Amino acid sequence: MSSQQECEKIRKDCLVYFHQNPVWKKVLKGFREKYSSYGRFGGKVVLQNLKSQEIDELEGFFGKNFHGQKSVTVSADRFRQALEDSRYKDVTPEYLLENFFGEPLIGKQEQKALREQKKQEILKKFLKDYEGTPVEEQVEYLQKIAKDSENQELAQWNQMLRLGAEIYNHLPYRQNRNMYLAVFSAMLTGNPHAFDQGTTGGTFLYQVIQMDLEVREIMVESSDIFPAYKRQKSYLMAGIMLDDISNYTMLYRVQAVKRDGSLHKGMEGFAEEHHIVQVPLAVITEWEEIRCPQKEIYVVENPSIFAMLCGKDEEIKKSYMCMNGQPRLAGLVVLDLLAKAGNRIYYAGDLDPEGLLIAQKLSRYYKGEFHYWHMEVSDYEKCRSGEEISSKRMKILERISDERLKPVVKEIKKYGTAGYQEMLVDGEIYFGGE
Repeated sequence: MSSQQECEKIRKDCLVYFHQNPVWKKVLKGFREKYSSYGRFGGKVVLQNLKSQEIDELEGFFGKNFHGQKSVTVSADRFRQALEDSRYKDVTPEYLLENFFGEPLIGKQEQKALREQKKQEILKKFLKDYEGTPVEEQVEYLQKIAKDSENQELAQWNQMLRLGAEIYNHLPYRQNRNMYLAVFSAMLTGNPHAFDQGTTGGTFLYQVIQMDLEVREIMVESSDIFPAYKRQKSYLMAGIMLDDISNYTMLYRVQAVKRDGSLHKGMEGFAEEHHIVQVPLAVITEWEEIRCPQKEIYVVENPSIFAMLCGKDEEIKKSYMCMNGQPRLAGLVVLDLLAKAGNRIYYAGDLDPEGLLIAQKLSRYYKGEFHYWHMEVSDYEKCRSGEEISSKRMKILERISDERLKPVVKEIKKYGTAGYQEMLVDGEIYFGGE
């Protein structure tokens, strides 16, 4: 047997020896981690909760008694010396570490340099693949969103970069269209729930949308009145409608002006026929503004009141809108379009804690002239019911700070019962003007 063959046999026997007892995996794993930090074979490895057979193995290799100890500390120097004193003296600790785990030994600085090199290669290919697309000009911005951390696999970083690019390049507004979130999600990922709110994908999508809005210099204001408004409106500006707020609003006798300046023929037809129309959010987003006769519109909370008013309006010829309870994005977008055309609003809601709070929120939100309609003390006296308001609901009244509503708040606190719009329909109360 040649000396080279003998050397190879010793190395092979050495690896077999250190694989035969699991304690050596603990020892060598510890030294590999130390090598990664120091860039050399050094440091100490502390072993705890060892079994008796593992202690026996260590004692046999190091020639020292470890029984009765709660932990065993093995230094790099001691390990190297014990290896040299064994029949494996020609095997270096570095060779053992590389071949035991089947991976080359790399220090932290080398790892960082190698990682950075691979990262630049990924980025180079990314730029080539997306050359000439909208995201090409925003790669630096996109990298800030798809952050790279040391603990993250570069393959995952590459995947996030490419997903961000696909999102940015395919935002529906680029094709002058609107798309439901689930449809957009399924189109890009094959999973309709990949961008749901609360998920990592949902957060990433929102960040890309914010990037796009900033590039276009579009400012979507946050609203303390309706906290979810900024997120909902941001998505809408990108052409994405969230399923939970992709609703409609009900309108009567209004003119909708489209972005090209022409009137929406469907709305014109419904106005001529004196018919109520439910307008979906997808249609509303195509409008530039909403015009009303005499530049005023009467907005009510309750659908039955809305239907009653519209049914009796052939001679009066007013415009009406129904918020249908808590305001949703469709209703808020309509308010924006009404304000843009300079319309006055007259709003009527239930005279209970929730109804007054909604009215106050809408008054604060509307960027134009806003009046309360049939929300006076005299109206409360006419529509007061026998339904007692719970103490929990009564606390909502403490949030009413609008001076115009305080008189009716005082009356509600006095009687402790709710007033409902439906009880005002007798006679012609709602047609008595402002």
